[in-house]
Amino acid sequence: MIRFYNGRVLTFDGSADITQTEVWTDGGVICYVGAAPEKRPGFEREIDLNGDLLIPGFKDAHTHSGMTFLRSLADDMPLDKWLSEQVWPREARLSPDGLYIMTRLAVMEYLTSGITSCFDMYFHNDAFVRACIDSGFRAVLCGDMNNFDRDYTELEDKFLRYNKTHELISYRLGFHAEYTTSKERMEFVASLVQKYREPMFVHSSETSAEVSGCIERYGVTPTVLFDKLGMYDYGGGGFHCVHMSDEDIEIFKKRGLWAVLNPASNLKLASGIAPVKRFLDEGINLALGTDGAGSNNALDMFREMYLTSVLAKYRERDASAVDALSVLKMACVGGARAIGLDDCDAIAVGKKADLAVIDLHKPNMRPINNIAKNIVYSGSKDNVRLTMVNGRVLYENGEFFIGEDAGRIYDEAEKIMETIRS
Repeated sequence: MIRFYNGRVLTFDGSADITQTEVWTDGGVICYVGAAPEKRPGFEREIDLNGDLLIPGFKDAHTHSGMTFLRSLADDMPLDKWLSEQVWPREARLSPDGLYIMTRLAVMEYLTSGITSCFDMYFHNDAFVRACIDSGFRAVLCGDMNNFDRDYTELEDKFLRYNKTHELISYRLGFHAEYTTSKERMEFVASLVQKYREPMFVHSSETSAEVSGCIERYGVTPTVLFDKLGMYDYGGGGFHCVHMSDEDIEIFKKRGLWAVLNPASNLKLASGIAPVKRFLDEGINLALGTDGAGSNNALDMFREMYLTSVLAKYRERDASAVDALSVLKMACVGGARAIGLDDCDAIAVGKKADLAVIDLHKPNMRPINNIAKNIVYSGSKDNVRLTMVNGRVLYENGEFFIGEDAGRIYDEAEKIMETIRS
């Protein structure tokens, strides 16, 4: 058992109030939340928070972890050219062993940002899964099927297999995007949605060109197409959701879908600014993702939170739009629920012990007028003191505890890039 005491706690368990309670973990779950009792059991470790804040860890609800190999290698290009001229040709040279190392590098970066789980869409899935398990990191895979796959029916095998692999691993149905996937293959995804009554996720409405291209091909927007095919009958959502019509938003509202926002990537690729205030006003479910390091280039939830709020204010010409607490909830709670980790969405007895400690003893956190606003508007990765996944401390005070030396991962990543860059 591990005890967190002498600090502040933002449970998000039915309230956004910050309390001064203790939190105990036993194995991979939270076993106690409350005032310090007179009698306490023996603990494996007692962590004095010293006034710092304990939160449910952030969830990166859309990313491509292995894309760390493309960081600062494919920049300053529009999305279509970025994909066709830089990303796809270089991805063809990334081996499973290479992706394993690049995923471990990504996990390290997630941990420094207080991220305790990710929703990953990429290839070489076995290598990705092995990297996460070896690191002790929680991950949900999203189906990445597209026209490049020789046998698109493997999507069903992956769905069945990875949902039984390990307690840290799960899988959700999905595919890359309408513009990379034939109608036959999309109909196959829809058949799996109906067969297993599962939600489905996909890149959607990221650019205006994507939307106009879909209308040209099918006469409707991507969201309408997916809904007509029956892909959204059991929930799910879209990544990016920048260029959304009134009908798209109505479908998201009616189906209870999730819009996963990726503001840094959307800005860097000049894709646009999502209508976040409208989403909130319409009651649309929202979560945050970093996208991959090839387009962002950082895996930094603090940057995503800040941009989500301030870009919405700019878009609406309204400084009161999209407040800090709403954004913080997207990062902690929304992400968990979007990707099917309902047992990771709060600090409460029986929930998973996926936690982060925010260091309030930094100049950017003082004075403590409003902690949530400090985290969103002035916070940074420098404020992450500790990250715990499934009851294990994987990162603390700048050190990693992921079963491998950080220096070796850095060295291996550089060796891999020598072959890819050449």
